[in-house]
Amino acid sequence: MKQVQPIRDERIIEGMKYYFRERSMRNYLFFCIGIYSGLRVSDLLTLRVKEAKSSYVNKVEKKNKNNKRFIIHPSIRADLDSFIAGKADDEYLFASRQRKTISQLKQQPIDRSTAYRFLNDAAKHFGLEEFGNHTLRKTWGYRLYHQDERNLALLIDAFGHSDMRVTLRYIGLTQDLLDRATMLMR
Repeated sequence: MKQVQPIRDERIIEGMKYYFRERSMRNYLFFCIGIYSGLRVSDLLTLRVKEAKSSYVNKVEKKNKNNKRFIIHPSIRADLDSFIAGKADDEYLFASRQRKTISQLKQQPIDRSTAYRFLNDAAKHFGLEEFGNHTLRKTWGYRLYHQDERNLALLIDAFGHSDMRVTLRYIGLTQDLLDRATMLMR
């Protein structure tokens, strides 16, 4: 499995928001909720409209069955409300516009590969390498850590890690620290 990194540059994050917003409100909101919630892509895909209507979302994580509570970031609230207006509460927030090939069902969530494709297209546009579905989650952690290093304990818990070294490596800080230390060597 390839190693993916967080998006470290706030200017690129803002650029990607604009990039997605100009092309697709669904993809814009997917990206924003991903970088503001710390959810895995598999959990983002199963969000329903009714969950997005309140200020807080409670989600049972698919992978580890932990209950995750996160706030809808105020910067996307108006766009999200506009996006879900007229949709039924039980609809998937990030619904596919196509009929599923095998099941022939409509109104199903987009597939992980679809999310990867539109995220990766934007990453290429911005010259990002080592990009993947976990990049959004890692970006959330990276930004939270840089906001205040005391948030490390919160991140360890939120990611379900047992050791801070795992968390630091997961959000790309181990490599950042190694690079910085190397540059300071005489």
